[in-house]
Amino acid sequence: MKDVRTAGQRKRVFIRTYGCQMNVYDSDRMADVLRPLGYALSDSPEQADLIVLNTCHIRERASEKVYSELGRLRDLKDERRRDGADLTIAVAGCVAQAEGEEIVRRQPAVDIVVGPQAYHRLPELLARAARKSAERHAGGRQPGAGVLDTEFPAESKFDHLPAPSEVRAGSAFLSIQEGCDKFCTFCVVPYTRGAEYSRPAESILREARTLVAAGAIELTLLGQNVNAYHGEAPDSSNVGPGAGSTWSLVGLISALAGIDGLVRIRYTTSHPRDMDDDLIAAHGEVPLLMPYLHLPVQSGSDRILEAMNRGHDRDHYRRLVDRLRGIQPDLALSSDFIVGFPGESDADFDDTMKLVGEIGFASAYTFKYSRRPGTPGAALGDQLAENIKTARLAALQSLLGKQQRDFNASKVGAIVPVLFAEAGRKPGQVLGKSPWLQSVYVEGGAEMVGNLVNVRLLAAYALSLAGEIVTNEPPFEVAA
Repeated sequence: MKDVRTAGQRKRVFIRTYGCQMNVYDSDRMADVLRPLGYALSDSPEQADLIVLNTCHIRERASEKVYSELGRLRDLKDERRRDGADLTIAVAGCVAQAEGEEIVRRQPAVDIVVGPQAYHRLPELLARAARKSAERHAGGRQPGAGVLDTEFPAESKFDHLPAPSEVRAGSAFLSIQEGCDKFCTFCVVPYTRGAEYSRPAESILREARTLVAAGAIELTLLGQNVNAYHGEAPDSSNVGPGAGSTWSLVGLISALAGIDGLVRIRYTTSHPRDMDDDLIAAHGEVPLLMPYLHLPVQSGSDRILEAMNRGHDRDHYRRLVDRLRGIQPDLALSSDFIVGFPGESDADFDDTMKLVGEIGFASAYTFKYSRRPGTPGAALGDQLAENIKTARLAALQSLLGKQQRDFNASKVGAIVPVLFAEAGRKPGQVLGKSPWLQSVYVEGGAEMVGNLVNVRLLAAYALSLAGEIVTNEPPFEVAA
């Protein structure tokens, strides 16, 4: 993260983020919570007074990476102490929620363990940790157990968070829904993020207006099951989109689309069970809604989908895609796939490959099944050998990679608006995102970052496209 320390800010925090966009959003909000305490963001752990590891618990190796990192941070903390200084270490996020007491036991150097629903209480936790540290030093005692807060609070954390402070490159995440009630047998989210909760619409709209005023022209709405959103409507919502005491995701999108200055809306991650008629129709009716949808299916086998407790079959998913493409033929469809779920046979995996071949995806995230303690899937028999999972993953990735290259190639020659986000890998390059969330790079300068610029797409590659600027002088124009 960029160091934004200003005059009067004498402390630095380094936040390392693991996992999904929800964690990126949470990391940004933790920085907002800490800023009034005098903390500025640091580029490295070595410069920081406080280090926060914001963790993900979806994959087994992700949690082991956290413990490995904590070992390195323990050494850094010991070095600080030898120099007469101190370092506060906090573990946040889903690993903290799932393994809080184990973290404290395995790594005494950790001062704070805070779950994803409690990080708004970081100021209080820091004060408690400082008191414990002072007591230890006064008594000459060795470090003791850290401060632990993994309760699911009765109040919403969103009621206690400060307004967002900055927007990066014209794009911002906006959390609207958390938790999950689906209880897929492979997933830890219901246990680490809790039950489904939808933020009141007025809270979301207020944050959205703040983000747009700070320079956001694109908002990505976030949730574990974002299309399950059913939030309390504003008091004045007796007319207009989503009228009534509760707004669906469509009502919220419609209201957001009316904010002056906002030109792009995305949402992720969706569940097939919550793709209702109104949301499907919105993909053809709301111009600001980008032609991209991440809709995880996980498997193409009905038998495995039932074992996963997904609540839908392959035909349901295929019909959804047909309807969506009937509304928005140019839709870029993304998905998640898990291979090697317990009991997955060759025939089950063949069904997944067939479904991928029938539907065609613009991109996808693929994983080998990872046994997560506490989930029903971990207790299932017939766990597959690692070499079988590896071979199936390679075959699936090969097919999906070809589909992604084909989708990228289909856009060559088009002139599209690209929202530029950062410098490219080579000098004189800038990198941005197309409406279909493809990475696009062109020759250009830093003045393009945060702007929509018309780009002619010239060449397609596996993970990106190359283009040339069509409009290269400010004010930049948006393609129709």
